[in-house]
Amino acid sequence: MDCLFCKIINNEMDSKKIYESDEVIAILDIFPDAFGHVLVIPKAHSKDMLDIEFPNNILHEIQVIAQ
Repeated sequence: MDCLFCKIINNEMDSKKIYESDEVIAILDIFPDAFGHVLVIPKAHSKDMLDIEFPNNILHEIQVIAQ
């Protein structure tokens, strides 16, 4: 798979991690819209937000971290 985020999660690409759990990672955006622009993404590959599996409470963790 040629997913940029999967490469970051698997440490195949450099990133500036500011948070990491078993399910979620938060990294600084390399092209920020504002100072401190952070991307909060699930570690499990998904094509979009609707593809994330709900039983794991991943969306809830993303929302908590993003606040």
